[in-house]
Amino acid sequence: MQPYVLSAVLLCSFGALILAHVSILKMRRYQAKLESSEERLRLSLWGSGDELWDWNISSGELYRSSSWLHPVELQPNSSDIPPNKQQIHPQDIDRVCQQLQLHLEGKTSHFEATYRLKTADQQWTWVLDRGKAVEFSKSGKPSRMTGTLKNIHQLKQTEEQLQLFARCLQTISDAVVICDTDFNIIEVNPAFSKITGKSRELMLNRRFELTMYPSRFMHDIRHTLHQHGSWSGEIREQRLNAEVYQAELTFDLIKDDLGMVSQYVAVFSDITERKLREAELSRLASSDTLTGLPNRAVFLQKLAQLVSEKTEHALLVFDLDNFKKINDSLGHELGDNLLCKLADRLSNYKRYQNCLYRLGGDEFAMLLDHTNDLHFITSLAKELLALINQPILVNQHELAITSSIGIVLFPDDGSDPQALLRNADTAMYHAKSQGANRYLFFNDSMNKLAVKRLQVENLIRHGLKESYFSVYYQPKMDIATGQLTGMEALVRFITPKGGLISPASFIPVAEETGQIIEIGEVVLRQACKDVKRWIDQDLFQGRVAVNLSSRQFSLPFLCEQIDDILQETELPSYHLELEITEGTVMQSPPQAIDTMKKLRARGIHLAMDDFGTGYSSLAYLKQFPLNTLKIDKAFVDDMNTARGRNMVDTIVTIAHNLSLTVVAEGVEQAEQLEMLRKLRCEVIQGYYYSKPLSADDFAEFLRLHKKQHNKPVAVPALS
Repeated sequence: MQPYVLSAVLLCSFGALILAHVSILKMRRYQAKLESSEERLRLSLWGSGDELWDWNISSGELYRSSSWLHPVELQPNSSDIPPNKQQIHPQDIDRVCQQLQLHLEGKTSHFEATYRLKTADQQWTWVLDRGKAVEFSKSGKPSRMTGTLKNIHQLKQTEEQLQLFARCLQTISDAVVICDTDFNIIEVNPAFSKITGKSRELMLNRRFELTMYPSRFMHDIRHTLHQHGSWSGEIREQRLNAEVYQAELTFDLIKDDLGMVSQYVAVFSDITERKLREAELSRLASSDTLTGLPNRAVFLQKLAQLVSEKTEHALLVFDLDNFKKINDSLGHELGDNLLCKLADRLSNYKRYQNCLYRLGGDEFAMLLDHTNDLHFITSLAKELLALINQPILVNQHELAITSSIGIVLFPDDGSDPQALLRNADTAMYHAKSQGANRYLFFNDSMNKLAVKRLQVENLIRHGLKESYFSVYYQPKMDIATGQLTGMEALVRFITPKGGLISPASFIPVAEETGQIIEIGEVVLRQACKDVKRWIDQDLFQGRVAVNLSSRQFSLPFLCEQIDDILQETELPSYHLELEITEGTVMQSPPQAIDTMKKLRARGIHLAMDDFGTGYSSLAYLKQFPLNTLKIDKAFVDDMNTARGRNMVDTIVTIAHNLSLTVVAEGVEQAEQLEMLRKLRCEVIQGYYYSKPLSADDFAEFLRLHKKQHNKPVAVPALS
């Protein structure tokens, strides 16, 4: 080989080496750029949280770059479309397939779907899947798709929360208003439009205002918001139709990430109905349900206020005289109507407005504040009586009613509300006892009497508990024969410390408080026991007379109670006589006749006590199933005058004409006995023969009487 040829070959080889080296360098630089680009792409995908996927549609092969912290489990199957079908939530498969098919058919520019995908830890996570066909077969069908998969689980949860909040905002019954920092409305919910009547379109971009308040009010709300972060209160506002409603309004401020105020939120609810109910409940709590007047609770509150403020005032307490008789005779419904009409009459009278109260039943009160003027109070009391006295037409009954008024002055007659009310009641009861239809100012003597009455009431209660009540007996003697015909059982109240308490002291109190019912039961039971014992001892075969009080006589279970006592003591009913006062039976004659007939049907004798002292009607007297008339001691004492003797003679004549036996009580002198004998009175009772005796002493009296007459007293034949 020629040298120049060798040189040329070497030169070419060297050139080839240089070209190869340059190519290698270029290749390395390109590879470095490619790796750098891939690294940037990988980092970008990792930073964005996306995954890159490449799907060879023809072969079914799926490539995915896994950049998630918890990679998606992938089990490709060439027959599945989409290839990750086994990992998609069953509820989402149809939707994903539909979107993918639309793209493969060329009907969409790209594929996009959100669905739940199973992760490696067998949990479901929401993903956003996006892709596009990048290669096509000769027939034009897609053969390759690439895309990205983004984990949007947190975003989806946030979206669901926002949707939940939006639904709540739409369905909540409270109105919600969102305002910007200038209190311009930027959003309202449907409840706002329902409550106010104002549409969303009407209110957007308008300033939030309370039309029934001055502008200063909103300024104060804003000031409170910036100081405390919230404001709440009750407001009144107008609807679109000018109707006024009440609302409970709450304002709060919203801050952005930098702590700056970005919006204000107002929430309010319509409380109109609630306020109406509260007002009605307040009215019911403070008003008397029958008359509509302020009730006892309001009265006591006002009285306590006047006392605490040391305001001079007068208290008038009054009730209707004999209101119970109206209720019993005409019915409670008519009685209620009467009270309503009286309340209307008094409350419509200008001078009594805002000072009249109903305390309960037929009891009313009047508070006159800032006055202790006796002349003014007296004239008002007279005026009040005159106003009450005017007839009232109720259910076609024209009723003439009267009232008794008790008056106290603060601070003279009491230093606290309880004392004032108690003393006013005391004065009212004294006015009633003095004939009613009058007014009385309270004085200290009344208080002493009231205290004494309370002491007696407590003493009676204690006496019933400790069995301090005993029964004494006063004999009834036949004038013609001198024989004992029977006796009257009289109650005696004997205390260990106080000794004998006069019946005149405790019986009126017992009648008023109702304790007389229990006392009467004690007397009846003890009398039946004693008489049964004396009958068994062959000392007595007559009748024992027991007084029935008006309260006892009106008991609905009186007959049953007497049956129980007779059965318990084993006393035959014909040995018992019940004495009923004239005033008792005349309270309700038809009812009295019915009760008396039931007692007579049991074989019990009946006597009318104190005949002639009340207001008996002879028309009723002949209807009463009586056995005996008792002449009151007052008539016996008056027999020393011709008029008195004539009165007794008349009573005896009436009794005999009605086939009744006559008993004169309170006989103390022989002259009285002789007069009664001449007037044909059969039986006498009184100190002339014997004072009331204890059970032991009366048993001894029976023994002596039997010894003298050699036989016990026999029961007279039934008349």
